[in-house]
Amino acid sequence: MKSMRFLFVILLGSLILYGCAHRPQKTGIIEGHVTIGPLTPVVREGEIQPTLNPEVYAAREVVIFKSDGKTVFTRLKIDANGNYQAELPVGKYIVDINHSGIDRASGLPMTVEIAENAVTRVDINIDTGIR
Repeated sequence: MKSMRFLFVILLGSLILYGCAHRPQKTGIIEGHVTIGPLTPVVREGEIQPTLNPEVYAAREVVIFKSDGKTVFTRLKIDANGNYQAELPVGKYIVDINHSGIDRASGLPMTVEIAENAVTRVDINIDTGIR
């Protein structure tokens, strides 16, 4: 009887420890739209701006760093329409791009705070440097 009680206490303690260690993590969403341009050196009056091929977006990523600004937390793909989205644990992050070629983005890197059950929007305008 004593050994059954002892086993029950051990089992109950293990379940409590497991439950505390595996609580669902609090998360939020980061999302945004990416524009890329210019794509040609000169667009003359009356000419139509070229449309972006999906490969133009596929060559670029939104990079999420931990708050130290050095450790990459994740890399986000940009879809063919220029959108990205990810669920992240609550906390502070640094948002940047992967700097393909001479690309740069005004305002980046940027510190963002992901709040529980909230959406943080970061739209990015990538300047390709083509003039």
